[in-house]
Amino acid sequence: MLIESALEAQYIGRDEDLRLTSTVRGQFELARMQDLLGRYLPEPPAVVGDIGGGTGVHARWLQQRGYTVELLDPMPHHVVAAREAGIDATLGDARKLPWEDEYFDGVLLACPLYHLPVLEDRLTAIREATRVTRPGGFVAVVALNRTANLIGATLANQLPDHEPVVREILESGFSPANETTYHSVPQLRQELSGHGLDSITIHALTGPGGWLAVTLDAHFQHHQPPASLTTPDPLQTALLSSRLADRYPDLLPTSSQFLAVGQRV
Repeated sequence: MLIESALEAQYIGRDEDLRLTSTVRGQFELARMQDLLGRYLPEPPAVVGDIGGGTGVHARWLQQRGYTVELLDPMPHHVVAAREAGIDATLGDARKLPWEDEYFDGVLLACPLYHLPVLEDRLTAIREATRVTRPGGFVAVVALNRTANLIGATLANQLPDHEPVVREILESGFSPANETTYHSVPQLRQELSGHGLDSITIHALTGPGGWLAVTLDAHFQHHQPPASLTTPDPLQTALLSSRLADRYPDLLPTSSQFLAVGQRV
């Protein structure tokens, strides 16, 4: 999706499976993804595409629920790991999918959008995902909130050191430092509109509870957090917070990540 060396800089030596299972933030993100996707998944058996699916964290969960999953990723070592885990995985690019029209009952793009800095490339990936989805099926896309770095750096008391990067992301929606694209809610809705998708809904994938998870992981990295942050179970507290916030659209901008879902017409 990006030049391979740019992707490698982000993913070589990074264990996404471990992040999503061993940290509070990762476990929280995984649970929220499963919560929200569960609202759109048809009854199994059905065929789901996991585009940019990495080593198959989401694909394994879907398979365990009875779905047939086909994964595509641009990183060879991700594809190898997914295949070793028993997933039908293909090396490829989200902008040029190898499947025929109307092949899947639903498609998840968990990573491609924020790895594509050029607008036309993002629109191509969305059109391709829509093309391979059957009428009535869903296309779900993850995007990063433009304000996430501002809130995160503020909570960590690191904003003075990171102000230039934070300002750049707020103004442009892109960080050259990590080759990452960030969205506002209106921008994300606009990019998904007009490609054969209807009933577009943008969810707070992480919501306000995500900031508790981030705070806890920061504490665990350096020292033991205070008891007030570990009792009761902070994962359940974070999930409760974001599930409550789901009822109030005005809280959508508090989320560091969005999950936008549209239905193929």
